[in-house]
Amino acid sequence: MTGVIDVHQHLWPGAFVDRLRARTEPPYLDGWTLHTAGEPPYQVDPAAHAVDKRQARELDDGTKLVGLSLSSPLGIERLGDTELLGAWHQGAAELPQPFRAWAAVDLVEPDLAGLETLIGQGFLGVQLPTDAVLTPSAWESQGQLLALAERLDRPVLVHPGSAVKADGEVPGWWAPVVDYPAQLQAAWWAWHAFQGRTSFPRLRICFAAAAGLAPVHHERLTARGGRFGKIDHNLFVDTSGYGPQAIDAVARVLGIDQVVHGTDRPYADQTDLRQGDAATAVIRYDNPHRLLFGSGARPERGVQ
Repeated sequence: MTGVIDVHQHLWPGAFVDRLRARTEPPYLDGWTLHTAGEPPYQVDPAAHAVDKRQARELDDGTKLVGLSLSSPLGIERLGDTELLGAWHQGAAELPQPFRAWAAVDLVEPDLAGLETLIGQGFLGVQLPTDAVLTPSAWESQGQLLALAERLDRPVLVHPGSAVKADGEVPGWWAPVVDYPAQLQAAWWAWHAFQGRTSFPRLRICFAAAAGLAPVHHERLTARGGRFGKIDHNLFVDTSGYGPQAIDAVARVLGIDQVVHGTDRPYADQTDLRQGDAATAVIRYDNPHRLLFGSGARPERGVQ
């Protein structure tokens, strides 16, 4: 294998951690206890965000590039806290190789010129939380942002957003198992109902966590009068949070070329998908490279 590209991880730069600790309303950090509006308090492992340890692990694993994602379930994109969002971008830009980040969007006052500047500075593309694109009309409302990404030839990562606060006590796994997949499924089908490919024929999009396994429901779509259509070579799903059974089912619908390697570290990890050496190489390098840089791009420096 030439190398490994992981399109989806999380790593909090020091400035971002400091800003979370300075806040007094969710989301905020009390020491290393994370408080959010929709989920139970979560005890963060400090080692998970120690840059030197994370870098050493990636280099040991032979990872050539890591795409770092803002933690959208915190709801940061809708806070209007420009200092917190700025701390994320500034801190992420200063991280060493192999780390590079997805640019996040201020959904309160979108700054498209600022996003273009960030992408020009080396950010991989644009991340959208699912709660910004849960319906066809919501996708339509993001048209200017999508057009910007398409013009700059950069991809869009669709990541789970904030969980809905449950009535009563729920276990810690509730949001990742219930809320996040449901959001991803809604965003996936909303993109198709919007017929987004008609408006954005060259835009590359990746849905985290296998789009909540939405593609596997294509038979139900057909049974209820919908039409799945042909394989879209600019529409990808990452593998984060799933194993060989789920990814095999998704790949049978979309084709192996639309599946990209994403671990969601430190919340999950790399999994043996039992696809064989050739398919594993395609998932862990070829497909992520095509997602990030396009089908005609040569490997960038350090990604070879």
